[in-house]
Amino acid sequence: MGAQLRVYRRRIRSVQATKKITKAMELIASSRIIKAQQRLDASLPYLLSLTEAISAAASGASDVSKHPLMANSENRRRAAVLVITADRGLAGAYSSNALKEAEGLIRNLSAKGITAIPFVVGRKGVSFYRFREREMGGTYTGFTDQPTYANAREIGADLLDAFMAPADQGGVDEIHMVYTHFASMVTQEPRVRRMLPLEVVDEVVESTGNPSPLYEFEPGPEAVLDALLPRYIQHSIYSALLMSAASEHAARRKAMKSATDNAEELIKTLSRQANQARQAEITQEISEIVGGADALSA
Repeated sequence: MGAQLRVYRRRIRSVQATKKITKAMELIASSRIIKAQQRLDASLPYLLSLTEAISAAASGASDVSKHPLMANSENRRRAAVLVITADRGLAGAYSSNALKEAEGLIRNLSAKGITAIPFVVGRKGVSFYRFREREMGGTYTGFTDQPTYANAREIGADLLDAFMAPADQGGVDEIHMVYTHFASMVTQEPRVRRMLPLEVVDEVVESTGNPSPLYEFEPGPEAVLDALLPRYIQHSIYSALLMSAASEHAARRKAMKSATDNAEELIKTLSRQANQARQAEITQEISEIVGGADALSA
């Protein structure tokens, strides 16, 4: 066997081993997408009911604009930006797209004279800001593919503490969140959402024909808002973590499928080149035999 043919066959074995790994990672990501979707669907009814209760409490309160979590600061100087990325790579442009959206938001805030402090979820985002020696208000790693409510509660507590703290003690005037919205198995897009202060909108909602729930507040709507709003923030973060996790798995599945397809194409190309090299060796051997026979007969 010629040296060139050995090189081709060694490369084919190497690509086949890589193909097995990428195929396995594709199957794992596919199974985890389903679980992430189920957890996301299970969390949405609670968030919807919580939103309805908060809307009812806000309607019954005397002046919600004075609530600490709803009051807009006239002199905004600092803002917290929660950026949700991945702990692991091999997910295509999932983390880079989220970071790109976060950097655009930070530039817009800077243009308004607001200093943005990133609170980063995922090792990819932490490495991005740490490499650039950027200040971070908090880092959270180790759970991006399977987040729990305890993780969301920890992040929400840190953000609420920063929001409630005075500006001269490192507090922030508003909180934004950058996450990846899971639209479908093939479409995931980064989105920006302002979490605090909450915006109160007066609108007329058309009746759906179903009876609206009646709420009685004890001791009063203001006390109910004090209890429900932190839960709303925490559950909003939890839903964003679940949606980002589903998007991460979908992006990894897509990247691994592309890698598997590319490995198959490369194996076909290398096999064809190996066959050509083998045929060239056979042709050369036949030519040598014929030439040797002619020399002996002469």
